[in-house]
Amino acid sequence: MISTLARISLAAALLLPAAALAQTDPAAPLPSAPSASAAPPTTMGPGGMKVGTINLEQAIFATNEGQRDFDALSKKLEPKQSELKGKNDELEGLKKQLNTQGDKLNEAARATLVKQIEIKQKSLDRDVQDARDDAQGQQNEIAQRILQKLGPLLVKYAADNGYGVILDTSNPWPNGPVIWANPSSVDITKAIVDSYNTQSGIAPPPKPAAATKPATPSAKPAGTTTPK
Repeated sequence: MISTLARISLAAALLLPAAALAQTDPAAPLPSAPSASAAPPTTMGPGGMKVGTINLEQAIFATNEGQRDFDALSKKLEPKQSELKGKNDELEGLKKQLNTQGDKLNEAARATLVKQIEIKQKSLDRDVQDARDDAQGQQNEIAQRILQKLGPLLVKYAADNGYGVILDTSNPWPNGPVIWANPSSVDITKAIVDSYNTQSGIAPPPKPAAATKPATPSAKPAGTTTPK
C-alpha cells in the first residue's frame, strides 16, 4: 500500500453507553453471542456497574472479514504504489542531476531543469494526496461496513453478560476517554471478534506459506572421486 493502513476514527460510532443498552429492542433479531461463561473476568464500576472495554479499531482489523478485505485492498492499491514510486524515482533523478551538474549548465538549461523539477514535484504531491484520500476512503468503507454488523452484536453481548457500560480504547489517552484499563480483567475485544467470525461464517485468511529452506549441498558432487 501507499503506507501502513491509516488509523480509522471510530469515536462517533461507539454505540454502547448505558442509555443505548436500555433502548435496544428486545424483539429485534440479533446475531448470536458467546455465552456468559465465555465472558472475561469483570471489573465493577461505581454503584456495582459492570464495566468492559473493547478496542474497536483492533476488532475490525482482527475479524476474518477485515483481514480478508484489507488484504484485498492492499493488493488492489499495489499498482498505484508502483506508479508513484516510478514518478518519485524520476523526480529524484532530476534532483540529483541538478545537484551534480547544475554548476556546469548554462543559465537557460539550469532554469529549464529547475522548472521541470518544480512541475513534477507539484504533480507528484497531488498524486500522492489523491492516492492517500482514495485509500483512506476505501479503508473507511470497509471499516464502516464491518462496524454496522459488529455494533448490534456488541450491544447484545453486553446486555447478555450484564455490562452497564463498554468503553472504546482505540485511541489512547488523552485522545480517548480511557486513561488506563487492565486488558486481562475488562477487555472483551477477543470475545467479540470470535463471535463476529462465527456469525459471519468467513474462514480465516490463509497464512503465508513458510519459506522452503534450501537443501544443504553435499561436500562433493555425487559420482565424483577424489584425485590421488
